[in-house]
Amino acid sequence: MDLDLHSCALQLQTITSNVFIKQGKQLHLLFLKRGVLPSSITLANRLLQMYSRCGDLSDARKVFDEMPQRNCFTWNSMIEGYMKSRNERESLSLFYAMPHKNSFTWNVIVSGFVKEGKLNVARRFFDEMPMKNGVAWNSMIHGYAENGRPTEAIGLFKDLKSGFHGPCDVDIYVLATVFGACTDLSALRFGKIIHGSVVVCGVEFDPVLGSSVVNMYGKCGDLDSASLVLRSLPYPDDFSLSSLISAYSNSGRVIDAERVFRIKDDPCVALWNSLISGYIVNDMATEALLLFGEMRRNGTREDASTIAIVLSACDRLGFLEYGTQFHGHTCKFGATRDIVVASVLVDSYAKCGRPESACALFGEIDTYDTILLNSMINVYCTCGRIEDAIEVFRSMPSKSLISWNSMISGLSKNGYPKEALSCFGELNAKGFHMDRFSLASVISTCATISSLELGKQLYAKAIVIGLESDKIVSTALVDFCCKCGLVDDGRKLFDEMVHSDEASWNSMLMGYATNGYGVEALDLFGDMRKVGVMPTEITFTAVLSACNHCGLVEEGLRWFHEMKQKYFIDPGIEHYSCMIDLFARVGQLEEAVDLLMYMPFEADASMWSTILRGCLAHGDAILGKKVAEIITTIDPKNPDAYVQLSSIFATSGDWGGSEDVRKLMTTKKMQKIPGTSWVDH
Repeated sequence: MDLDLHSCALQLQTITSNVFIKQGKQLHLLFLKRGVLPSSITLANRLLQMYSRCGDLSDARKVFDEMPQRNCFTWNSMIEGYMKSRNERESLSLFYAMPHKNSFTWNVIVSGFVKEGKLNVARRFFDEMPMKNGVAWNSMIHGYAENGRPTEAIGLFKDLKSGFHGPCDVDIYVLATVFGACTDLSALRFGKIIHGSVVVCGVEFDPVLGSSVVNMYGKCGDLDSASLVLRSLPYPDDFSLSSLISAYSNSGRVIDAERVFRIKDDPCVALWNSLISGYIVNDMATEALLLFGEMRRNGTREDASTIAIVLSACDRLGFLEYGTQFHGHTCKFGATRDIVVASVLVDSYAKCGRPESACALFGEIDTYDTILLNSMINVYCTCGRIEDAIEVFRSMPSKSLISWNSMISGLSKNGYPKEALSCFGELNAKGFHMDRFSLASVISTCATISSLELGKQLYAKAIVIGLESDKIVSTALVDFCCKCGLVDDGRKLFDEMVHSDEASWNSMLMGYATNGYGVEALDLFGDMRKVGVMPTEITFTAVLSACNHCGLVEEGLRWFHEMKQKYFIDPGIEHYSCMIDLFARVGQLEEAVDLLMYMPFEADASMWSTILRGCLAHGDAILGKKVAEIITTIDPKNPDAYVQLSSIFATSGDWGGSEDVRKLMTTKKMQKIPGTSWVDH
């Protein structure tokens, strides 16, 4: 029976996966038995192509090597097969050995290296092409745009349109890509030029091209042109509408965003997401939640993006209970496996003061990305679980600069300054380009251990990389100088700051206060109010501490009351501590006790010890005895109170009382720790 070679060739073309390769091998065996391969280059090519498509490059190469005759199709099939299997070395070997290359051969090499992300190699072959065609141009432009190199994409498109390389067709997908590159670069002027040429040439706008033009105008801030293009489209697609809604929202034009949203009678979930997100961008989180309710009533099913956006709204409003309920809904919906949703949930719990819930959620997640892991480093550091933070950091397959910054900051804040400096050294050794956050974190670490020499080196580093005037770095340097006792140097840096915020002012204020410069701190606080910088809790801690150092009771009382009445800041335990210490220092012991008794916090032994030191300084033995008894009740094993009470009796001339206290200490087997001063404890 004669073999129908045409039918066999057609059957080989239908075999495109390894699942059916067994049938192809049976045909191959039949061809060998009949001896038809040497005389039919078409049949051999189809057989070679079949093996190549199925990923069996070994058998494909055997067919290739045994072929007595080869044509361009033969060579191209093997070159393409090797390139798709990422065997670039064999692909190039055949490419250079191929006697007569055609445009398809060059396209395979150029597009293959583009898909691998090796754009410089692809560009070298593209430049060497004797005759460039539309496929090669489009591959290179797409490759540059998709790999974050929009400048090169636009530059290549300009070369294409110059006509220097001959006429070449440009498809609408390349035009959409170029509009996207213009968007990334905010190159509105060039985008308008391309748009004009597209209109003049009569190119028909399909949904992809129309969306890219609307998106380009919207994100470049030309909202009127974006709206005009949208109205000119015969059927505005959802992506175009979503782009314009986002553009209006980002420009604060929420009413216009709502108008575009209402164009569609039955908006898809992407449009709902765009407007809900737009409300949040414009600090309208309540309206965002109301719109989400409307979406649910409308019957539109939310997706993972919706859940992430709504959780963000709950986070902004501080609706922890609603966010927790929504977490339950998220579990039922099955969206907690979505990395974006999981990241928002973790971040929400952390910001709402529930890091333990964030940790529990993290333990239930199977898939992670760098953003989520960075969030968990911060959460663990906030909880004081520094070992867990280190474990997450070390297990990360790819660490971003944010990862390193989070770890350095976490180590420093949790009392591991040497480890923080070691981590910074590792970051520097790996060649990362440090930013202002990494530099500020390590400068703050030097401040905690008063490492003056290393701090000066980091200051020099800041100057070298041009960050010495950065607000965050400058603030860290001011804090560093003050903690090292170089208050004048800190003030000089502060005065040289071009932009200062409350953090900068607070650093200088605390520097003055902690170094005993009370008058200077109060003067600086006056300057701070004059320039309109709003005080914070830290500001008032520094101010009350300065009043304490200077013994300014009336001034301290004034600011203690005004921080709540005028600035709506509830005094914290540190503010009460400053005032109690101030009263005790100047001898107003009853006022100190009253404030301590009525403050909304539970007093510990150290706060009572403050009053006891005041009793010692001002010889109030009666109150001192009562306070000492309270301290021994709170902390029975603390000898501090007994020693100070003994000193009070001795100072007031009651030597018998002093001796009785000493005997009581002996009976309870309490001893003063050698080398310390109980008076200044």
